Amino acid sequence: MPHCPPERNHNMTEHQDSIAPEGERGILAALIFALVAERLSVFYEHGQWFTRAQGATLAADWLARSKRNLPLSQRQHLSELSDQLARQIADSTSREAGLYVSHELQEALDPRYYSELGESIMTECVRILDENLQ
Repeated sequence: MPHCPPERNHNMTEHQDSIAPEGERGILAALIFALVAERLSVFYEHGQWFTRAQGATLAADWLARSKRNLPLSQRQHLSELSDQLARQIADSTSREAGLYVSHELQEALDPRYYSELGESIMTECVRILDENLQ
């Protein structure tokens, strides 16, 4: 049965399966993951990175869909962490590999889609969150 890609504007915080920690920490890690996926997608489609402020606004939009919110400073911090990870991925892969990673992370935003690569990136999101607690 073919896999249907998720809507691009669906609630990105839904990527909370067994690889994300529970509770608020899981939501924060899932936001970093979703922002990394979106940053890579925009970078490979348009050749530019969106700003820290744009990432914070995107996170606010996603959170609002589930009636949640975070202070601006925290959303900016998560945006910055996602920017660092997305750039690290882009800098350490060929364009072709980066396109694959970007696509795979977009697919992994759907909690029904299992991705070993997505699991690995989520683990990294948890690690950088834990190392950079505000």
